[in-house]
Amino acid sequence: MAAKLSNNAKMGVAAACLAVVAVGAYSIGRVFPPIGESAGTIAPAERYQSAQVGAGDITLGDNSVPLLMQTDAFETMIHDASFRALARDAGFAALAQNPQALVAMARDPQAFTALARNPQAFQALASGVQAAAAQSAAAQGVNAQAFAAMARYPQAFAAFSRYPQAFQAMARNPQAFAAYASNPQAFAADARSPQGHVAMAHDAQAFQALANDAQAMSALAANAQAFQALGANAQAFQALARNPQAFQALAANVNAATAQAGIAQGMNAQAFQALAANAQAFQALAMQPQAFAAMAQHPQAFAALARYPQAFAAMARNPQAFAAYGRNPQAFAADARSAQGHVAMARDAQAFQALAGDAQAMSALAADAQAFQALAANAQAFQALAANAQAFQALASNVQAFQALGANAQAFQALARNPQAFQALAGQAQAFQVQAGAAQGLSAQAMQALAQNPQAFAAMAQAPQAFAALARNPQAFQALARNAEAFTALARQPAFAALASQPAFAAMAQNPSFAAAVRAN
Repeated sequence: MAAKLSNNAKMGVAAACLAVVAVGAYSIGRVFPPIGESAGTIAPAERYQSAQVGAGDITLGDNSVPLLMQTDAFETMIHDASFRALARDAGFAALAQNPQALVAMARDPQAFTALARNPQAFQALASGVQAAAAQSAAAQGVNAQAFAAMARYPQAFAAFSRYPQAFQAMARNPQAFAAYASNPQAFAADARSPQGHVAMAHDAQAFQALANDAQAMSALAANAQAFQALGANAQAFQALARNPQAFQALAANVNAATAQAGIAQGMNAQAFQALAANAQAFQALAMQPQAFAAMAQHPQAFAALARYPQAFAAMARNPQAFAAYGRNPQAFAADARSAQGHVAMARDAQAFQALAGDAQAMSALAADAQAFQALAANAQAFQALAANAQAFQALASNVQAFQALGANAQAFQALARNPQAFQALAGQAQAFQVQAGAAQGLSAQAMQALAQNPQAFAAMAQAPQAFAALARNPQAFQALARNAEAFTALARQPAFAALASQPAFAAMAQNPSFAAAVRAN
């Protein structure tokens, strides 16, 4: 019996030793993983993991770069040879500092890689676009009305743009053509024999060519009110008519944008005009469609917040901290009055106190307290919007944009259901504003560059400040010129636009973990 117990004891000790060894081996394996693949096993595909995150890799509390590097778009791109070639270029980090411009260039890579080889033309075009974007509020108002006209009758203006001489004649003397709005068949008949009509005789061949274009005439017959709209917005269309190539590109783009989901039928003239009059603000919103959808559902509440951009930014950065106020807006009013005592408000205490002192704003928030919950439900979108300082400033400082949301709630709610259409239309509204302004004040060099690169100009007009910054950084567009083939290939990849559109993209390009991932693949 003693011997038997002794043997059992020995077996127990041996089992305990094996357990200790197993635990030790597991622990060592966790700290020092085996090199290479284990024989007889198939390792599952894994996303990129950095070996060690150093103190300089990310800012404390900011995990936006690591999160971006775990997305499907990053995973696709890091295994793409063209992306790695571009990312290895010494100028890539500089190029990535203007992601909005990068995404815009990807829509027409051949034009921009050619422009990148001609820095003077690139800079002339970029400076012209920026100067045009800075036009007066009065000019923007005039152009907004013209954009609304073009967006309501896109096929008609696309038809006009294909016959620039005829359109210039019509823009010079719009009143002579206004009557055709009630009788488009008369226009077709007169255009076939233009010599007998004073307003057409000088450009008879152009009008005859237009009359012989069945598709164009069909578009004009279906949208005859375009003749009247032309007369009502003569100044803007006269300016656009001075650069036929640019106008044709713009008209085609607006036509394509409005064609998405029949968007023109879902918006009224006031909504189009509001979009163009506040183009920069709506373009900022278009970058975060979920945030736009939330705002479109609660326009009055967000309009109240927009009057206090510092407070709005604080809420957008930390939406979850404000979610509970959706059930108790009176508590928000009380807390905002003593903002120093609340962590989420203390940094911007004065802004919250000012908001609390605005009876009209507090009434709007109390009447639609669900806006607080909408903010929290779309936290990621609002945080991304707040992280893009330039975009958020353009949005939050434009109370008129929010007022337009409220005044045209049904139209913008319909638009919010089609993010791609909204993004396209917002971009074209911005492009229209810039192009109409540019036609009146560009330098000769910029006009020449515009005439040679109308599509590039239209793309730059959607992000004038981003392209101006890019033009000031020769290292950036040198990288583009050196990697023309790689960039053209990337432009065909939806994952590239998805990745570059993220607010953390610029920071990622400068991050050591990103450089390590590029080297490892």
